[in-house]
Amino acid sequence: MTKSPEHEHPVKAYGWAARDQSGHLSPFKFSRRATGDKDVTFKVLFCGICHSDLHSIKNEWGITKYPLVPGHEFVGEVTDVGSKVKKFKVGDKVGVGCLVGSCHSCDDCARDLENYCPKVVGTYNSTYYDGTPTHGGYSNIMVVNEHFVVRIPDNLRLDAAAPLLCAGITTYSPLKYFGFDKPGMHIGVVGLGGLGHVAVKFAKAFGGKVTVISTSPNKKSEALEHLRADSFLVSLDQDQMLAAMGTIDGIIDTVSAVHPLLPLLGLLKPHGKLVMVGAPDRPLELPVMPLLMGRKLVAGSCIGGMKETQEMVDFAAKHNIAADIEVIPMDYVNTAMERLAKADVRYRFVIDVGNTLKVE
Repeated sequence: MTKSPEHEHPVKAYGWAARDQSGHLSPFKFSRRATGDKDVTFKVLFCGICHSDLHSIKNEWGITKYPLVPGHEFVGEVTDVGSKVKKFKVGDKVGVGCLVGSCHSCDDCARDLENYCPKVVGTYNSTYYDGTPTHGGYSNIMVVNEHFVVRIPDNLRLDAAAPLLCAGITTYSPLKYFGFDKPGMHIGVVGLGGLGHVAVKFAKAFGGKVTVISTSPNKKSEALEHLRADSFLVSLDQDQMLAAMGTIDGIIDTVSAVHPLLPLLGLLKPHGKLVMVGAPDRPLELPVMPLLMGRKLVAGSCIGGMKETQEMVDFAAKHNIAADIEVIPMDYVNTAMERLAKADVRYRFVIDVGNTLKVE
């Protein structure tokens, strides 16, 4: 007989969950496992709202299993550690990103790329080793193997650090892997949202020249004055795009809506790279001729492994990089999702879980 969510494990937990494709979130009682030998248990204080959460609660990728507690960029304070935990202690400030499990034996795991492990376990909407569903950070408590816990440096504000655990690593990892981290590189960032604004900050910290590419002319002053981008292109302005053709070394494309790739490929220098990190829910059209004529590359990148995620957070602390956030109470989350769907946020919603999640 299948156990109800609140009886699958011994520790009572409370959060907000979606029950169906409407995506409506409401209070939800479930349970977490007891702290195991290698587990870290922590009280969730803040949780960012990622565009993936919106896709997931509405089953826009066709893989959602309900009920679903979203949230894969969350931080808090350690309340308990297992007897074999070496890296963390009670009171530490920690976070969890998109991963809570992997096989630890494949080639990718051996290279600290757990995010590409074929048996990776997601923080939510996955099945854990014990056969129970994983639930994310829109909840009061988390229990996770210490391998998948990130230490949050003291000089990073917890609320603004939370989105780094997805938006941060999603942009930091490809900047590093594709060689966009070398000073003097000209980097394009497509889309100035939750991912894009962090990508600009990292690219600038690496010493790059940064051009923001957006459909919204009204984001120009924000990009240039607040985020210190070097230039701004309105992607719908053909004259602007034409004038910039062949000038950019690499582009990070953060847009999750269907959009044309041809204008972006035109911006690249020969041997340039267009890296997709947004996840549109329908296929994009990929023209091949521009790839052939300039030996250009279209690639993808998905978050990062645990070692690199810690490296990213430490880099962010060193360079004073954090997400620009709007902190909201838990009971505002459905309105926040509606606003996120309309790109009405600057630039990341963060739920104040610790102060506003009422446990009934």
